[in-house]
This record gives sequence, structure tokens and C-alpha cells, in this order.
Amino acid sequence: MGARAACIDIGSNTTRLLVADCVEGELREVHQERAFTRIGQGLRSTGAIGGPKIEEVVAVVRAQMAVAREHGVQEIHGVATAAIRVASNGAMLVEAIAAGTGLEVEIVSGEEEARLAFRGAAAMLDAETAAVARAACHLGVIDVGGGSSEVVVGSVPDHVAWWASVALGSGALTEHCLHSDPPAPAELASARTEVSAAIAGLAPPCPQVAVAVGGSATSLGRVAGLVLDPDAFERALALVSGEPSAHVARRFLIDPQRARLLPAGLLILQGVSRLLEAVVHVGRGGIREGVLLEALGA
Repeated sequence: MGARAACIDIGSNTTRLLVADCVEGELREVHQERAFTRIGQGLRSTGAIGGPKIEEVVAVVRAQMAVAREHGVQEIHGVATAAIRVASNGAMLVEAIAAGTGLEVEIVSGEEEARLAFRGAAAMLDAETAAVARAACHLGVIDVGGGSSEVVVGSVPDHVAWWASVALGSGALTEHCLHSDPPAPAELASARTEVSAAIAGLAPPCPQVAVAVGGSATSLGRVAGLVLDPDAFERALALVSGEPSAHVARRFLIDPQRARLLPAGLLILQGVSRLLEAVVHVGRGGIREGVLLEALGA
């Protein structure tokens, strides 16, 4: 067995744990879990993370650290992303986690989040996609989070040629526009407009192959399959917005909270795929894998 480490990623929608071994420069997942902590919910109106939410996140981190220890991990890394970056008291959350668990959490910048997401996604490509990406020179990575979405174009394994951190994620877009469950046609139209405005002016180099990672992409893969072309996006949107999210969750075996966010995540992915002019493949990996690859010297 190679070196083993863990990463706890505190995002706008979820707090996630990844335990992995690094064997001959490659990550092998040992354990992964998540909790829907929804830190970003209500952040737009208040600007701050509420006291009860801070306590909840500290408890979740403490529990995930215990799980990591049960898997023999000594080295645990913590990162926090968009919601904590923009919250007026994001530092207070980090301090509370340190005081309550002993874990030092780094609030990563949008640029660092994009870079780590690219490295993690590139490292977890299947052999066929990796071969295509190497031959094509440019790989696109789309990581839709709860409060922001990272769009990166670069070359395997870790060279970033272009990146953007878009201040829009599935949780934020749901809260702004998709108030009904299922969302009404007018709400979907409003959400499309917000996505278009968020990515307007971006001019990435167009990659020959693109992968989508993160919770929205993984769940969308269950609905539409692993290749997201324009027809697949439209078919999937009809499915995930045509009935209440609880029904979608049962039908496709998706977490109910993820199903509620899925129309928004889909619209963001669809908008970025048009921007990149590329068919998008559902991939694996992301920021947690990127953190561990760097921590373990891979």
C-alpha cells in the first residue's frame, strides 16, 4: 500500500471527505462520503454564515475526521471554497473548525480551486479519454459547485492554459431563480438568462475533449448517460424539471437534496458546454483529488 491521506472539502452545498492511497503516482480511492451542509443557502441575503450552521459544519467535520482516522489516516487536509470565500465571516468558520476539531482549513482562491479541480479531474480520466486528451493537447474541465463553477482548459496532467471561476453554482442558481419544485418554465428561462450573463465575455480556447466533475455532473450522468451532447442535455432537462425532485430522486437513485439542485446544475453545465463548443463527458475527480495528489507528492 502507498501513502494514505484524506481531504475534507467544505463547499457551498456539501462537506465531503475523500480517503485515498497514492500508489506509484496514482490515487486509489479508499472511502468517500458527503453531507449536505448547504452553507451557501441564504448567503446572498445575509452575507454571513449563521451560528447554528457553523456549529453544524464543525460537527460534520469532526465526524468525517473520525471516519478518516478509522481508515488509518494520519494526514488530513482541509479546504473551503466559494461560500466561505464570499461570506463576511468565512474566517470565523475556519477558526471554529480549528478550535473544535484541530483541523486547519485553507480557504482557497478561485484560481487555486480551478487549478486543483483540473489536476484532480485530469488524474482520474479513464484511459480512453486520457489518450484523447493527450493527443488533442487541450482538455476542458467543468466543475459545477454550489456557489461557483470552475472552468479550466489545459493539458494533461496539470498545465492550466486558461481558467475562470464563475460566481454561479447550482445552490445559488436554485435559490435565485428556481423557487418551484418542479421549476416553472418562466423560472427555467430566468435561470438560463442568469447563466448566460455569468459566462458572458469569457473566451476560452475550445478543447477537443471536455469532462464535467462534481455532484451535479455525477447525478446528471445517472439521468442522461456519460456523454452530454446537446440532445442529452435537453432530454435530461425535461426529465429533471418535469416532476417534483422527490420523484426524480427515487427514479434515478439520486440524493433528494441533489435532485432539487439538479436542474440548476444542468443549466450551468449546458451553458458552459456551449461556451467550450465541446461535447462533455461525465468524469471523476476534482479538488479533493488535486489536494491529495499535491500533498502526497504525486
